Amino acid sequence: MIDPVSTRTAGKSVCHVCGRSFPAPRLRPWISVRPGVSELIAATAPGWGEGKQICQPDLARFRRDYVERLLADERGELADLDRQVIASLEAGEPVSRNPENEAEDTYTFGERLADGVAEFGGSWTFILSFLAVLIFWMLLNVLFLGARPFDPYPFILLNLVLSSLAALQAPVIMMSQRRQEKKDRLRAENDYRVNLKSELEIRQLHEKIDHQLAQQWEKLVELQQIQIELLEENADGRR
Repeated sequence: MIDPVSTRTAGKSVCHVCGRSFPAPRLRPWISVRPGVSELIAATAPGWGEGKQICQPDLARFRRDYVERLLADERGELADLDRQVIASLEAGEPVSRNPENEAEDTYTFGERLADGVAEFGGSWTFILSFLAVLIFWMLLNVLFLGARPFDPYPFILLNLVLSSLAALQAPVIMMSQRRQEKKDRLRAENDYRVNLKSELEIRQLHEKIDHQLAQQWEKLVELQQIQIELLEENADGRR
C-alpha cells in the first residue's frame, strides 16, 4: 500500500490511501474521520494518522466496509448468544421429572396391592359384582335352600361379611390415598423446579437481550452519523 508524504502543490493534496492528487475539497483530513472507520483505514494503509488526508472515493469505500463489518459482527453476536443459550441448557440436567416413574420406583408390594384394591373398589365393575353377590346370597338363602338356609333372614352372616369387608377396605383406601398424596407432592415439587428454572432462564434472556439492544443502539447511532456525514458531503458537492 502506498504511503506517500502529504504534499500540497497547485491547490491539490495527495490521498494517503491511493496516492493520487485531489483538490482540497475532495479530501477529508484524518481528524474528521470517525474512529471506527479510521481504525479500518489504519489497518489497511499503515501510517494513517494526524496530518493525513483521504479522498472521498476511498473514504466511501472504507465506510461501506465498516458498515458491512458492523452488520457481520451483529450477526455473529446473535449466533454467539444462541450458542451460549443452547450450551447452558445442554450443560445442566433436565429439571423436569415424571412423578409417576419416580414414585413407582419406591413402591413396595403392599403399596402396589393397596393401589390395585383401591382402584378396583372404586370401579363400576366392583359395584356391579358386589351387587350381584348380594342378590345371589339373599336368593340362595330365601328361595333355593328353603327350610335349611346357612344364613337365614335377616342375614346376620352377610352383615358380618360386609362389616369385615368395610373394615379392611377403609385402611387400604387410606394407604392408596397416601400414595396419591405422595404423587401430588412430587408433581408440585417438579412444577416448582420447572417454574424456577424457567424464571431464571427468562431473566438471563432479558439480560442478554438488553445487552444486545444496547450494542445495536450504539451501532445504529454510529451508522446514522455516517449517513448524516454522507448527506452533508453530497449537499456540499451540489453547492
